Amino acid sequence: MSTLLAFELATEACSVALLHDGRLLARHEVAPRRHAELALPWAEALLAEAGVAKSQLDALAVGVGPGAFTGVRLAISLVQGIALGLDRPVMPVSTLAALAQPLLAEGPVLAAIDARMGELYIGEFAADADGLPKALAEEALLPVGVAAAALLARWPVTDLGRVGAGTGFAAGGGAWCAELAGRLKRVEAEALPTAAAVARIAAAAFARGHAVAPERLEPAYLRDKVALTSAEQAAARAAKAGAGEA
Repeated sequence: MSTLLAFELATEACSVALLHDGRLLARHEVAPRRHAELALPWAEALLAEAGVAKSQLDALAVGVGPGAFTGVRLAISLVQGIALGLDRPVMPVSTLAALAQPLLAEGPVLAAIDARMGELYIGEFAADADGLPKALAEEALLPVGVAAAALLARWPVTDLGRVGAGTGFAAGGGAWCAELAGRLKRVEAEALPTAAAVARIAAAAFARGHAVAPERLEPAYLRDKVALTSAEQAAARAAKAGAGEA
């Protein structure tokens, strides 16, 4: 079994986990603006608790976003520094996939993180054969006002079984997802991604040989994506038209 040290710092939660001999140790706390203060000491404490030396790590895992850019960059810098010092590979993991992972046993998950500025980070996932997240659509940054219409435009009318997870469901007072009523089993608007989920996803990917060199780590910063799908464009046009008539 692999030994992995994982970080997830892309949201207000500071989260670190260690997977060793099938045992998962983790520290997780909502601690805005304290990630730089807490992450490394927590990692050292987990290694000490497990009796694991850094030299025993097989790889490092990290949530690469989307999320708060400062937190994502911090996590990537920490992981790159440790991995380069130890000459170990790294496992990049989608923060949205980590958010979805604990809920996949209930069915497909719509993960949404509040991206501020009236926008949402959106990802859709189902469980693969190992119970780990498999993307159903490309992750996207959507304006709150058109997110529901864009999602409904690509969902089959018979698809009624999704679970919602993440702070995005509370964005704008939560009114944006009223259009999704009846299409979601339930919503966990306070759910946050964890390093434990990052470690689980990374361990499976590592076993499949999907590790990368630390210098190749890049943040998943979806604001760099300027193109919308045709469904998203149609939804945006419809929303603007509706706003003009109001």
